[in-house]
Amino acid sequence: MILIKLLLSSLMIVTVTEVGKRSGKVGGLLLSLPLTSILALSWSWWESRDAEKTAQMTTETLWFIIPSLVLFFTLPALIRKGVDFPWAMTLSVMMTLGSYVLFFKLKG
Repeated sequence: MILIKLLLSSLMIVTVTEVGKRSGKVGGLLLSLPLTSILALSWSWWESRDAEKTAQMTTETLWFIIPSLVLFFTLPALIRKGVDFPWAMTLSVMMTLGSYVLFFKLKG
């Protein structure tokens, strides 16, 4: 089962990056879809058959989307300001991690 999960998850990532090379708009659309969440929730339910656990994980995922948005605002802003991609990604990830820390403190 782990091999199947690994292959399907890898296929998803490769597909999104290949489509993104050809069309930024379609690649962005695919990237915005909660494909990872759909796969992870499906695997979790499939292995546990626990609908309540899956519902709880879905609710927690919804809350964690809020601090993750920092990445999607800061990365393009930094790149457009002329920051090289590796540095822009590093700074964006650091700011996103900071937003998660703040979110955990506020959420309790």
